[in-house]
Amino acid sequence: MLSRADIDLVVFDVLGTLVNEPGGIRDGIRELAPDGDIDGLAELWENHVARRQQRMLDGRDPYADSETVDREAAELVADKCGVTDAAAIGRLATVERRLEPWSDTVAGLELLARQFPIVGLSNASRATLTRLSAKAGLRWHFLLSAQDANSYKPAAEVYRLAVDLAGSAPQRVLKVAAHAWDLRAAQEVGLRTAYVPRPVGDPPRDSDAFDLHAASLADLAATLGDD
Repeated sequence: MLSRADIDLVVFDVLGTLVNEPGGIRDGIRELAPDGDIDGLAELWENHVARRQQRMLDGRDPYADSETVDREAAELVADKCGVTDAAAIGRLATVERRLEPWSDTVAGLELLARQFPIVGLSNASRATLTRLSAKAGLRWHFLLSAQDANSYKPAAEVYRLAVDLAGSAPQRVLKVAAHAWDLRAAQEVGLRTAYVPRPVGDPPRDSDAFDLHAASLADLAATLGDD
């Protein structure tokens, strides 16, 4: 069992783990097109983002940050709905700056920040992360964006940003996420892992072996603080 003495730095996924990304995107689409097929339009958005990120990871497209890709997704959704209002499309394009935190996020980060340096590591751009953190009240000692590596998770170089920041062996960095795919990629770089379930997360498979499973961020703080 991991304890406080084993960890030098705790690194959090942000989108989905600390804030409700799918719900926020749906709310933004609903604001743009109240009578639209919200689930279908959200799927259009999500598929575009996933496809563009994968093309960049495969080297088929040059790197573009998340705000650029979100703008493309917003324009696709608007075109599908027949919306041409530039201000409304622009507001949807920046919806990830305004996502709501989960109920335990703010208090849980505060608890963990008393025990460890805590860092956000996200596929969101620097601009999105900065504004989102201010809006949602996220407590950080440092923020890292995949933009700093000109890539996206699950590329190994994104996780190495956290290892370099820690100045420690990868095994002394703990990655926290609600997405099993994210934790698997972190394990490949040597990080320790903690899974926290969320309604929109990617649950572990039977074959996954993460170091910790916590019911909430408060539970994670209690587990790590119990030497």
